[in-house]
Amino acid sequence: MATTRRSLPLLRTLVAGKTQTRPVTYMPRPGDGAPRPVTLIPGDGIGPLVTNAVEQVMEAMHAPVYFEKYDVHGDMKRVPQEVLDSIKKNKVCLKGGLRTPMGGGVSSLNMQLRKELDLYASLVNCCNLPGLPTRHEDVDIVVIRENTEGEYSGLEHEVVPGVVESLKVITKFCSERIAKYAFEYAYLNNRKKVTAVHKANIMKLADGLFLESCREVATKYPSIKYNEIIVDNCCMQLVSKPEQFDVMVLKFYIRTGLASFVY
Repeated sequence: MATTRRSLPLLRTLVAGKTQTRPVTYMPRPGDGAPRPVTLIPGDGIGPLVTNAVEQVMEAMHAPVYFEKYDVHGDMKRVPQEVLDSIKKNKVCLKGGLRTPMGGGVSSLNMQLRKELDLYASLVNCCNLPGLPTRHEDVDIVVIRENTEGEYSGLEHEVVPGVVESLKVITKFCSERIAKYAFEYAYLNNRKKVTAVHKANIMKLADGLFLESCREVATKYPSIKYNEIIVDNCCMQLVSKPEQFDVMVLKFYIRTGLASFVY
């Protein structure tokens, strides 16, 4: 009888269809209160202005951080090894924009950083701000992008003079990894739905593999709704009914244009 009484509150919650929040517990570790080093790359253009503003805010807040500053610019051929070592050591990096060379076969430093550090997931959260009137209400969208493969991985070569080939490589490993990241993020943050954005109607094998991976991962998260949408329709829906989206997972090339609609 006692066991039955203890089970009644849980039973009522399940019948009512209410979901309990899942708080993420953080256990402090020795030394957590000590000043933390952060790698700082001011970059090019307005990058130094932006990062300098962040430094001023941190100083005004007396935040327990200090910056290891490195001069890295987009016209360099490689990211200096000492910069990579600093980021790996500190685990946190504040980076301003780096100029990307146009043409000439020079690799982007932004892409080098993604590959060297395996920064496979890019996360952007777009939501309404209190007191700021906007065209659409109740917008709270998280865009999660795969960062390391696809068209923007920079795999290009000249087959014969006058003919250049650019490769789009999609792997099962990277597709599953970004799908797991999206669903795990949704689970830990009490999100209700994950939407895979694709172009599988044209790129049937490449984006088809991505969708196949998302579907397999979705079966392991039955409490989270999963759906798919072609990028063309997605752009139209974003500007007309953005509140229907929650977490969006997609490949690199789609996110570049899609994020502009979300912003």
